[in-house]
Amino acid sequence: MQHYDTVIFDLDGTLLDTLEDLMLSVNHALSGRTKVRRSLEEVRGFVGNGVRRLMELSLPGGEDNPLFEEAMAAFRVHYAAHCRDHTRPYAGIMDMLEALKGRGLRLGIVSNKPDAQVKDMNGEYFGGVFGSAMGERQGVRRKPAPDGLLAAMEELGASREGTLYVGDSEVDIATAKNAGVDCLSVTWGFRDRDILEKAGASRFIDAPGELPALFGAAR
Repeated sequence: MQHYDTVIFDLDGTLLDTLEDLMLSVNHALSGRTKVRRSLEEVRGFVGNGVRRLMELSLPGGEDNPLFEEAMAAFRVHYAAHCRDHTRPYAGIMDMLEALKGRGLRLGIVSNKPDAQVKDMNGEYFGGVFGSAMGERQGVRRKPAPDGLLAAMEELGASREGTLYVGDSEVDIATAKNAGVDCLSVTWGFRDRDILEKAGASRFIDAPGELPALFGAAR
């Protein structure tokens, strides 16, 4: 992988384990609107396409439910206040990032999480180590559209051939393909390996520490 000079990451399920906070906010939004409550495993399968899609899948009837917009608003308010309660970087992530920086690589984040939350989390959890941190925002189509990834590459001064996109889902695989960049899939996130393989993944890592080794020794 010596020809890459830029590595851009998905956030949820790749860098951060956000699952418990997402589940708690989903169930807060469902409370009083349905008797249904979602488990960690259900929410694990629902995430990846932005918060609106998460609530479409979580609330019975989705957007056709007359309480959908109310539930959506309740989710946003609760998650904004509680998105850091249980969220942490996966084990080994901080060492991985330090090792990648030591190899002179440019680093970025592209997520379907709201843009303000992505930027806040970059600062809080990673000390601003990423030169670009982009989330869902007006005028930029969410993944798997390539808009956010291409914008991050432009901000970092990265080329298609020099960029590797790292993610945990079929959405990330499609995003990389649509942007014309290579993809590396991680197996510690929100999707099982067989789902990733069915989506076309062919390159995997099973632990964060495996990634820096692919780029040789630190400078």
